[in-house]
Amino acid sequence: MSDKPGAWAIALAWLSQYSPILYAAALSCVMAVLRITYGGCTRRQMLVEGAICGGLTLTIIGGLDFFGLPQSMATFAGGWVGFLGVEKIRNIADRVIDFKLPPRKAE
Repeated sequence: MSDKPGAWAIALAWLSQYSPILYAAALSCVMAVLRITYGGCTRRQMLVEGAICGGLTLTIIGGLDFFGLPQSMATFAGGWVGFLGVEKIRNIADRVIDFKLPPRKAE
């Protein structure tokens, strides 16, 4: 790749365009891993929680435009997803959905 400077330029341009998103996902993973480590859980839980938090952060970042929020909030979202964790965010989402969409009555 050293003989193709154009490839480096393309890679660096891509990285600079998506760096806020990549940074937010990485921050989320690191925060989740540190939180799980602090709690004294297993490595398996630590790796799975980090991966799920990273994916959840990417999902939330994709929805920032929908809510009219700037992409510069990606790091904020990533930090909070990693700090709260998957279970807490799922509980919050369940409460929001139950509030917005009342449960269906049995037929």
